[in-house]
Amino acid sequence: MQTISYEQVGAVGWLRLNRPERLNAMTVEMWEELAKLGETLGDDASLRCLVVMGEGRAFSSGIDVEHLLSGGGGGLFSEAGKGAGAPSDSPSSGRGMEDKLVTRIGDLQEAYTWLADAPYPTIAAIRGYALGGGLQLALACDLRIAARGTKLALPEHKYGLLPDLGGTYWLPRIVGPAKAKELIFTGDVIDSEEALAIGLVNRLVEDADLESAATALAGQIAGQPPIAVRGSKRAIDKACRQSLGEGLREAAVGQAECIRSADFLEAMNANLEKRPPTYGNA
Repeated sequence: MQTISYEQVGAVGWLRLNRPERLNAMTVEMWEELAKLGETLGDDASLRCLVVMGEGRAFSSGIDVEHLLSGGGGGLFSEAGKGAGAPSDSPSSGRGMEDKLVTRIGDLQEAYTWLADAPYPTIAAIRGYALGGGLQLALACDLRIAARGTKLALPEHKYGLLPDLGGTYWLPRIVGPAKAKELIFTGDVIDSEEALAIGLVNRLVEDADLESAATALAGQIAGQPPIAVRGSKRAIDKACRQSLGEGLREAAVGQAECIRSADFLEAMNANLEKRPPTYGNA
């Protein structure tokens, strides 16, 4: 991997964007490497939490526009220039005709969606800048820790674009539809204090403490019963698309799995014996 790095320390994985000289600005190559890493990790039972960070002084400054326009777009801009055919739901399109540009964008979105779909919890630890595609990567994670002084924005409208890498989906679910529209429509840059106030980030720490704070939170999560954690993430993520009855049924299914597991017995015994639990793989 040329633009990212990955290592697993115990039960915690560390994914780092690795273009510090460009403030970890994103390229098609980075998106492809992120997607491949997601495929490689899959449903790894030994992985109980994943932290996403950027090397250097920024999480990510967004899309590397200069790189894409200079020919590094992997056909993205060439398809746009050709028009790429009419969308499949357009009156002028033939039945079954596919918009190649839409398909290509869908492929790139896989660099983000696997983080949200991962069965284990994911944490974005952000500092410096989390802009555009960089902020959308943080939004794909379950939790976000920000260093003081971090600047966050979705400025895509300023470039005649929209946040298509998950921003229009995840942001309203985190901060509410009206605030999401305000941030996207205006492209305004907000600081980490405002991000905390609106619920965009979960915790705010000093810059020097960012990695240690992420390590502590990831370790705390990794120390929980893995079957219960995965079941909780699954139930919470599905809840917004379910009725009350469906949501409760999902929780009941997850709870039944917990009760039948060795994790449950270990948790009970550890509590009775007043010792830290030791869990096996999920």
